[in-house]
Amino acid sequence: MRESSIKRIIIYVIACLYAIVCIFPILMMLLSSLKPNIEIFKNPLGLSNKLSFVSYEKLFVNLNYASYIKNSVFVSVSAVALVVICAVLVSYYIARFNFKWNGALFFYFLIGMMLPLKLGLVPLFMLMKDLNLINNLGSVIFVTVASGLPFAVLLLTGFFRTLPKELEEAARIDGASNSMLLVRVIVPLMKPAISTVAIVNFIGAWNDFFFPLIFIHDTAKKTIPIGMLQLFSEFTTDWSVLFAGLTLSALPMIIIFFFASKQFMDGLTAGAVK
Repeated sequence: MRESSIKRIIIYVIACLYAIVCIFPILMMLLSSLKPNIEIFKNPLGLSNKLSFVSYEKLFVNLNYASYIKNSVFVSVSAVALVVICAVLVSYYIARFNFKWNGALFFYFLIGMMLPLKLGLVPLFMLMKDLNLINNLGSVIFVTVASGLPFAVLLLTGFFRTLPKELEEAARIDGASNSMLLVRVIVPLMKPAISTVAIVNFIGAWNDFFFPLIFIHDTAKKTIPIGMLQLFSEFTTDWSVLFAGLTLSALPMIIIFFFASKQFMDGLTAGAVK
């Protein structure tokens, strides 16, 4: 009993130290956004004598930050919705219907996890150019969906296979079609896995820097990571405004993960546990 208590204390201490390491940079980022540039260099780890929200005002007045937020929300929400819908349909088909190319279709999606999408940058750029999607947020959405589908199909297929088929058989006896069965019976049971897919893809889409940089050139259509580049110049950088933008950019991720952490962990472990 004493040995188990000591182990529990050690685990708690390690967890607390790890939490401090993770929270400290976020706290410093928040505090730095409330300081003038002089105090950031003068006392980077300390509190300011006079906290101010001037940097946040500059962010929206001088940088058109509201437009970047709107574009990031549009891209992230659209990409997540498409990934979830497509992954649910594909995973259900692979997990519940036996056909000749079942394994090959599943492996086809897994290949997307083996090969980085950035390797096909030149063909992707030519494809988007032929589709007239250069400098269009649709190009970023399509690429984000393509990069997020492999993991989503892998996770949801494994989760589908853990669900008892008796539920589906009972629903079919009551006259439910495949589409009704999927929407009313299966999907409600898959909320943890779907939440995990949504969170992972939302974070990836929200923080994506590479593809918006390649496909988007118009300032009004830029997302937050690309728009923040305007704060960097050859000679000077307004670090206070930069930290303010980073704080607002990180805030949705923190809120989403805080409220959906239980579903996230359940979705990652459900398939292994069951």
